[in-house]
Amino acid sequence: MKRLVVLGGGESGVGTALLGQAKGYDVFVSDKGAIKTEYKTVLETHAIAWEDTQHTEVLILNADVVMKSPGIPDTMPLVQRIKAKAIPVVSEIEFAAGYTDATLIGITGSNGKTTTATLTHHLIKGKGSVGLAGNIGDSFAKQILEENYETYVLEISSFQLDDIVTFKPQIAVLTNITPDHLDRYNYKFENYVASKFRIVKNHTKDDVLIYDADDPVIVAYLKQNPVQSRLLPFSLKEHDEDGAYIKNEELIVTIDNNKIIMPTNNLALKGNHNVKNAMAASTVAHLLKIRKQTIRESLENFQGVEHRLEEVLKINKVQYINDSKATNVNATYFALESMDAPTVWIVGGVDKGNDYRELFKFVNEKVKAIICLGTDNEKLMDTFSTMVDVIVETQFMAEAVKIAYKVADSGDSVLLSPACASFDLFENYEDRGRQFKNAVRNL
Repeated sequence: MKRLVVLGGGESGVGTALLGQAKGYDVFVSDKGAIKTEYKTVLETHAIAWEDTQHTEVLILNADVVMKSPGIPDTMPLVQRIKAKAIPVVSEIEFAAGYTDATLIGITGSNGKTTTATLTHHLIKGKGSVGLAGNIGDSFAKQILEENYETYVLEISSFQLDDIVTFKPQIAVLTNITPDHLDRYNYKFENYVASKFRIVKNHTKDDVLIYDADDPVIVAYLKQNPVQSRLLPFSLKEHDEDGAYIKNEELIVTIDNNKIIMPTNNLALKGNHNVKNAMAASTVAHLLKIRKQTIRESLENFQGVEHRLEEVLKINKVQYINDSKATNVNATYFALESMDAPTVWIVGGVDKGNDYRELFKFVNEKVKAIICLGTDNEKLMDTFSTMVDVIVETQFMAEAVKIAYKVADSGDSVLLSPACASFDLFENYEDRGRQFKNAVRNL
């Protein structure tokens, strides 16, 4: 019996453990931290061996294959020892994809991947059975075991792509590439870019890459490293290739002389970045031959994603907006760009080597006050203190929201868009977003 060791007892780890057991592996789950009670219960119910708050190497280094959680870096000494023994180390998507014949749609990028994946799922869910997995929802492995959908829309991070071998989505989407997670890539942007492009590493001419043709990083990479895939670009500028573009405030998607046209002002999601997400998703839907009317209606009634420019409440004519998912500068750029009212901006957390300069024009034009929410706000204070009249710091979400309430006037917006990771004060960005929404409701 082959031995599968799973490093990390979270959603993807436990899903992989369940699928591995069902496929005849002797499975062991090991987590350096504490495994949540709900996941322990699942493992015990299925009689899967596990440990937490430690890694017992003698129980790990005898594996035939190791699935490691995306949060564990390759530089970890245990991972180095596993690789030194020539034991394959794979990601959940690599392991799980071997057990399905489904059509796979893989969506990656620095920003917009959750919205694009959710929107794509919304557009195509009428075509047979469609699952949404990867970095979102129930684990891909668990869904293959329990549902085995005909099609999967997978939101995929660079960390998951780092540990693929044969994984191949027939349709790949690349939303954009801006500096992020550079601490995992030796602070070399080119390493991070190469990681994103691993999504097409196993592509042939029968597979498709849908990409943002306005993104200079993507365009430059494709010029220097031609890929096998059929290329379908999307752009805010008109072009004569197959793909998507905007002309006269209409979104046009063309594939093999077959066109879909719809007014951009009918889109449920606002802002240029969301127009791009809509172009990417509707290109996928058009490729899969979804009815034009269905695509139009779905783009008009899509509700958006929690923690991504989510309108929470309006109190005293002040709109409170939860954009907790903005964990990097580029995501916050899109948020500030879309603000059309004077804005009280709540920002801060774990800075991943951020360069805030690209935000300056929006801060100068739109931001009336800044609330720094983090354990270390020094860089934010130094960067922005001369740009706004009011800049304060706090380490509590409830206090940040109360300060915002005092500072905001009728017609203003209060925007939580941290541009930073959440791990200094919160469990994750979801916890941060939920605390914001609770604090707003408590006003």
